[in-house]
Amino acid sequence: MHVFVTGATGWIGSAVVDQLIDGGHEVTGLARSDSSAAILAGRGAKVQRGDLDDLDSLRAGADAAEAVVHLANKHDFSDHAGTNAAERAAVQALGETLAGSHRRFVVASGLAFIAPGRVATELDKSPFHGVDSMRGGSENLALDFTAQGVDSIITRFAPTVHGTGDRWFLAELVSIARRTGVSAYVDEGANRWSAVHVADAAGAVRLALEKPVPAGTILHAVAETEISTRAIAEAIGRGLGLPVESAPEEHFGWVGRFFGAEMSAANHATRTLLDWTPTGLGLFEDLVSYF
Repeated sequence: MHVFVTGATGWIGSAVVDQLIDGGHEVTGLARSDSSAAILAGRGAKVQRGDLDDLDSLRAGADAAEAVVHLANKHDFSDHAGTNAAERAAVQALGETLAGSHRRFVVASGLAFIAPGRVATELDKSPFHGVDSMRGGSENLALDFTAQGVDSIITRFAPTVHGTGDRWFLAELVSIARRTGVSAYVDEGANRWSAVHVADAAGAVRLALEKPVPAGTILHAVAETEISTRAIAEAIGRGLGLPVESAPEEHFGWVGRFFGAEMSAANHATRTLLDWTPTGLGLFEDLVSYF
């Protein structure tokens, strides 16, 4: 299968590209720089030059492929409006290109604020619609394209996709603890996160392409379903030899609104549909490599 991948040199995207190529698929990755293009070529992928704002490049990549995996996101937490608008425009362009073809369209999403106060399941619909909402409402937009002959599949990733080379949520929490001299949690730290090793997350994406998953399916790339944020803070504190205490969301900067949120998630339906069994290190086992 020829797969066009956006975010192909990103944290999850790099692992996805490697697994797809190892699985015998042909991959074309979106690259916005010479260095990204060289990385992709070195991995055995073809290159589509462009970025998330280059809608013509996105359309060309999708048009030439048998399936699309959309992982790119600007992740500019200083410009939520711009990030959300770019995400929605990209999904719109890709969906329009795939319309009527029944080609698979795997779209990355998240678990933030999907099911406040409880464990989210794959049956939970995103409450976000429109460009002014989380991720520009791109999850629901992608699912809307199923009525236009697109085999859209949503893959919601755990908030911590951990592993060697991680620079995102877990790495940021460790960095904040080092910088402030305290490993903190929000309020009582009773809210829970889910977690998954990056190799398992990439495996779920590959299987979403390979398995006969019905269009409109929501998957949870989640291995560990419920870990209290206080337990995460305590593990970081032990690893760095720092005190552990409660702090307001502002203490954490951009990651605070997420670290104070409920982002636990079930994975039973995903395991069953994909015949997927995560085998990577658990969060606490892996956390030692962050110190």
